[in-house]
Amino acid sequence: MKNKIAKLRKQQRYSQAQLAQAANVTRQTINAIENDKYDPSLGLAFKLAKILDVTVDELFCPGEKENEKDD
Repeated sequence: MKNKIAKLRKQQRYSQAQLAQAANVTRQTINAIENDKYDPSLGLAFKLAKILDVTVDELFCPGEKENEKDD
């Protein structure tokens, strides 16, 4: 599932480590989610959305890759 985590994280000046700490996961987990290597659990998806102050629907998109939409 494609997502906007990296974009929103950078806009809000979070490092991967800072976001990981806030979500109580590892930095590697955040990296894997951002790079479409891992789909988070529903609970983690809601937690990330809350931290980044967006809805889950805004954070995750089932279609094309986020970086393809920005080009």
